[in-house]
Amino acid sequence: MRSIEIPPQDFRRLAEKIIEVASQYLTTLKTRSTFPDTSGTRTEALFHRRLGEKGLGAEAFGAIHDVIDHSRAQNGRFFGYVLGSGEPVAALADLLASVLNQNVTAWRSSPAAVTIERTVVSWLAEAVGCSEFRGSLVGGGSAANLLALTMAREDKMPSNENGVSGPKATVYASEEVHMSVLKSIALLGLGRQNLRLIATDAQFRLIPSELENAIQRDIATGSIPIAVAASAGAVNTGAIDSLAKIASIAGKHKLWFHVDGAYGALAAIAVPDKFRGLNLADSISLDPHKWLYQPLDCGCLLYRDPNKARAAFAHTGEYAKVLSSDPTEGFAFFEESIELSRRFRALRLWLSLRYHGLQAFRESITKDLELAQRLANAIESHGKFQLLVFPELTAVCFRYRTDKATSEDDLSRRNAEILQRVIRRGRVYLSNATLRGKFYLRACIVNHRTTDEDVDAVIPEVLATAAELGL
Repeated sequence: MRSIEIPPQDFRRLAEKIIEVASQYLTTLKTRSTFPDTSGTRTEALFHRRLGEKGLGAEAFGAIHDVIDHSRAQNGRFFGYVLGSGEPVAALADLLASVLNQNVTAWRSSPAAVTIERTVVSWLAEAVGCSEFRGSLVGGGSAANLLALTMAREDKMPSNENGVSGPKATVYASEEVHMSVLKSIALLGLGRQNLRLIATDAQFRLIPSELENAIQRDIATGSIPIAVAASAGAVNTGAIDSLAKIASIAGKHKLWFHVDGAYGALAAIAVPDKFRGLNLADSISLDPHKWLYQPLDCGCLLYRDPNKARAAFAHTGEYAKVLSSDPTEGFAFFEESIELSRRFRALRLWLSLRYHGLQAFRESITKDLELAQRLANAIESHGKFQLLVFPELTAVCFRYRTDKATSEDDLSRRNAEILQRVIRRGRVYLSNATLRGKFYLRACIVNHRTTDEDVDAVIPEVLATAAELGL
């Protein structure tokens, strides 16, 4: 037996230990602090140690409890960021996926895994009203947006062979665009100065007439508009751009139409009318690790035309050349994406969806939407709070109003102090958003564990924190 191999019976014993620890964690999750009682110094002391030559064997598992105790608990009172809640059936699938260790690159390397991923992608596409789309699973929305804009660039301004040259290529997005789009523009060599950030309306949605005007200005000055990235759930506010109107403008000017739906588009499972025009996109990013509650990482890129994906990404060395012409057995993800080695991400989603059924996810998303409205109504009716806008999805932005603030900047500073104290208290976890120069507290509900009681804890917790600070 090789030095790092363990007998199957030892694996079973260790796996049972992990399952026991995980089960205990889930049992106590509801009562855990949303932020651990820790510090940078303490975590460095615990985990940043030299690696020994001699193994610890089963004793190595003793530190697992330290990992848990110094991790943020994502229970029903976690309202930070846009992050799904780690559905347990999917987590069990992850263990099996790691044991199977399939390289989901082509059918010949992993027949079941490739077939399951293609199946799961088709389920997602159909669930959001885009049944004709194809795609693949990726690490998350950032990767999906990069791949989509790579397809856009190669379709509108082919650069793979000779590089980016000639007139400036311009891309358009809302001023509330996710930071991954700016990163993508830079990585593609297009230059962030050539990303046009379009003004938004009172609901933080891209203004279509402003998009049209920006495109016209660029055409007049010799630039080449190539793509527009709309938001189906802006990260700060959950705003959904006017997808159908933007699609019309993109079609008129022959722009690639990408929809960043990493936060919101999967809510089309529950409220499809909010996403009219989604099916008009050339590409769509989704994040099942957000609103299908899957463990990280599990993103998805959908695209209308696989030929456009192959034009952008197909470049195969002889060692990976596909020899079969059969449409199933000859399929290779690496011909339509950037990755060669790929994890079996689809198993968790496939098992979770089959176990619970689509209706259960629809009901859970609907409940999240209702909870956001409940919180927004409570904030709006309370004299000490100011609601930014009524939520389109589940991001609720608000401020604590104190008579002690002397200016807008001072009010923002005091709300930032409240946020830091709220997080440290560990009763609820909020995040923040700076919108039009003002700092807001932000609660985002993308969590299958959240209840009415959890949401109702937000206002009392902010009030208690403000009292501690003398505000």
